[in-house]
Amino acid sequence: MPTVLFIFGLRFYFYSAEHEPIHVHVVSSDGKAKFALDPTVELVQNQGLKPKDIKRAEMICQSFREEFIQKWHEYFKK
Repeated sequence: MPTVLFIFGLRFYFYSAEHEPIHVHVVSSDGKAKFALDPTVELVQNQGLKPKDIKRAEMICQSFREEFIQKWHEYFKK
């Protein structure tokens, strides 16, 4: 599971055998979530992340969207 970013206690990662559409998983000590990245950032699933962490994770996904997509392509186009 390649980690693409760890910030504010949130780990953003891909599974090693991912599928499209392009998305990122987020985990904290409270739970996990999944955000679609393309065509826009959108919460797809939440399992226990607190509302403040969802909001923070969404803002981080917005800020790092292009980098996450680039890392997705680099990792899965090997």
